[in-house]
Amino acid sequence: MEKERCLLVAVQVADQEENDMEELGLLVETAGGEVVSSIIQNRQSIDTRFYAGRGKIEEIANYVKELDIDTIVFNDELSGSQIRNIEEIVEAKVIDRTNLILDIFAKRALTKEGQLQVELAQLKYSLPRLIGVNKNLSRLGGGIGTRGPGEQKLETDRRRIKERISDIQNQLEELEKVRETKRKKRMKDQVPVVSIVGYTNAGKSTLLNALMDNEYKDESESKKVFAHDMLFATLDTEHRRVKLPGGRRAVFSDTVGFIKKLPTQIIEAFKGTLEEIKYADLIIHLIDINDENLTAHKETTSRLIEKITGSDIPVLTVYNKVDKILNEKTSVLNNGIIYISAKHKYRIDELLEAVDRKINGPKNFYDLIIPNDRLKTYYWLYENRKTDNVKFDGDGVSLRALLYESEKEEYKSYMGESNG
Repeated sequence: MEKERCLLVAVQVADQEENDMEELGLLVETAGGEVVSSIIQNRQSIDTRFYAGRGKIEEIANYVKELDIDTIVFNDELSGSQIRNIEEIVEAKVIDRTNLILDIFAKRALTKEGQLQVELAQLKYSLPRLIGVNKNLSRLGGGIGTRGPGEQKLETDRRRIKERISDIQNQLEELEKVRETKRKKRMKDQVPVVSIVGYTNAGKSTLLNALMDNEYKDESESKKVFAHDMLFATLDTEHRRVKLPGGRRAVFSDTVGFIKKLPTQIIEAFKGTLEEIKYADLIIHLIDINDENLTAHKETTSRLIEKITGSDIPVLTVYNKVDKILNEKTSVLNNGIIYISAKHKYRIDELLEAVDRKINGPKNFYDLIIPNDRLKTYYWLYENRKTDNVKFDGDGVSLRALLYESEKEEYKSYMGESNG
């Protein structure tokens, strides 16, 4: 099957952040299209009728014929009237950045909840654009920007679409209750939650898999999540329990990747999933150190974290994909930033050590003497904490155990004077 030939169009407004056409191109490729060319129009403001101005759209119509373009992709969200006005001039399918991202999400959603969330976002997007979208679909057929609810649903009247939106929202509310129950259980069990967040393709799922390898070694395959070098490889939040260096466990979760101009429909539809971040005890902000737009993408993610959480959840900054840059001497730096390679499982132990310290505080080895009538305490320590120098005698067992400072008082009766 031939790829759709796409022309990218953006308006660069004075004093605003420069358009990232490379990212738009990656989105098109992710959706299955081929970027033939791109156009950036400099303007004082976006034209309310034709986005880039009627003259530029007429110029684009000529490019469409010359380059045999199937689809024009605009780098901003278009209104229904803008879509209709542009379609009257150009002989190609017209989609905007939001429609493109929703299309990718529809392709990648695997779970029932993910599919419902994407459909909800698409229906909310399409509702005010029914006339323009329907004309577009009936004249030019399917392809990029048409996955998800599909042409038949988009041709139904507004009442039926609103009923479907209400139905999906009710289903998502039920799924949210299930998630809330699981969340309360984790809180009751006092299991801290670590949310891995970052720009799309930063390596969140790969990191989660690296943690599984570190935890379960040869038994990790069944626990792995899908990871691939592409935008929005996974949409569905995954949770995995991991044992920290001090012995306590934490639940690590990854989330949908962030991106510039992430559609408000996506944020609203995935609100329940994204709000998992609000209940985290720690956030790992994962960054691709090789990203050419590292600073801008880092700021985008930081803004979205702040928007979603609205609270003072501690953030651990972690740079990923450093295997080709850093040497073996590079470690955790004094500024609190950690450098890893999730793909090559490089310095995952140091990351876990930093997470453990952030969540549970400092820990130290202590000499303990546990009498025979308290051996359950020893067996628990043996299973859940690092221990060495274990010696059994007639009165009980002596050992060194790694304990968190917060639990030192609990074991004080077993300590000798040498522990301070």
